[in-house]
Amino acid sequence: MKTIADLLFEAAMLKQVPRSGYQFLGTGRESVAEHVFMTTFIAWVMAQSAPEVDAGRLTAMCLLHDLPETRTGDLNTVHKQYVCADEKKALADLAGPLPFGPALTELITEFNAGRTLEAALAHDADQLAFILDLKAQADMGRPLPAEWLPAVIGRLKTEIGKKIAAGIQATTWDAWWRKKIIDGFQTKP
Repeated sequence: MKTIADLLFEAAMLKQVPRSGYQFLGTGRESVAEHVFMTTFIAWVMAQSAPEVDAGRLTAMCLLHDLPETRTGDLNTVHKQYVCADEKKALADLAGPLPFGPALTELITEFNAGRTLEAALAHDADQLAFILDLKAQADMGRPLPAEWLPAVIGRLKTEIGKKIAAGIQATTWDAWWRKKIIDGFQTKP
């Protein structure tokens, strides 16, 4: 059980690892753990629209996809121009002592390869989590996130991902509560 406890403490470290792209955006912040939650939730939602998808595999892939960042940190696109993280070594060291290490490794490897439907959806869930954040910041009047949106939307691979992105673009970040609360107050006598 010590190896399991070690894994749990390591996974909890994702709450402390910042997503590094926000420094280039100039606004916002998010931990890797916050990003993983949103990615996993989006994947679960996507699976509800795709009965042919192995929902458990998809959500597990999203839950685990950034776990090696406990050891490598979150390298953004600029960092990757100059630094190469050894994710395979990080994953091998992380998973090696675990009785279910091969299953964990398989899911992260499948995500990175991107060749299955589940991996493509997981990739899109990962991008959609960022699209949600960019859209919310753009809706609040920050100019740079709106400039980033087309490039991130262009990374989407699946029809489900593209439809969800279109839905995100067609609403505002606060519409889910404003209609009932603010509009509701305005219609009361």
